[in-house]
Amino acid sequence: MPDTDLLLARHGEAHCNIAWIAGGDRGCTGLTERGRDQAAELARSLRTLHRMDRPIDVIYAAPRLRVRETAKIVSDGLGLPVSVEPRLSGPAHGEADGRPWAEIIAEFGGHPADRPDQPFAPGSESWSQFLARAGECLNEMITRHAGQRILVVAHGETVEAAHRLLMGIPVDSRLHFGFSVAYASLTWWSHHWSSAGARRWSLVLHGAVDGFLRNRPSLENRS
Repeated sequence: MPDTDLLLARHGEAHCNIAWIAGGDRGCTGLTERGRDQAAELARSLRTLHRMDRPIDVIYAAPRLRVRETAKIVSDGLGLPVSVEPRLSGPAHGEADGRPWAEIIAEFGGHPADRPDQPFAPGSESWSQFLARAGECLNEMITRHAGQRILVVAHGETVEAAHRLLMGIPVDSRLHFGFSVAYASLTWWSHHWSSAGARRWSLVLHGAVDGFLRNRPSLENRS
């Protein structure tokens, strides 16, 4: 069977990011102009990957506006349709949607990941609930598209969900480190044959931007 590639792209810079407010269905008002430029650069890099390396087979996107706008720019560049997957949505903010993160964190007493099993606002998901939901969705996509190259346009949190899934890190564990994910960046996992003669997942890129193809390591003969 050919390698299964999971490509995860974060959305471009959004107005809610600049304002540092919880950007749920109410709080998200879409990309900034800079965010659109970032998405266009991502699309150009992915188009090169699509044409010169190995074609992307399917594109999925999270439903929030900033992600759909990013995915549309990427989709137009690749000439491929996008399927919006509700389960890829970022954490549900409940009553915190649209509120400043500084207030949310002060009231909760820390970042949602600090107490992963507790909702950080009325009606919100806990951090572990989000990770479980997103991880289950990604796992189903990997199974459905085994042997294909999958592109998921979503959130920085989705990248952590993928890392936990493929590294086998429990969703209810509190990590003492984080995963920095730049706007419109690419994270790449590949399920391939290793030099030891067994299939395994390898992290090819994490949070790469601007010319990630030039810095791509070879997957050949890696253990």
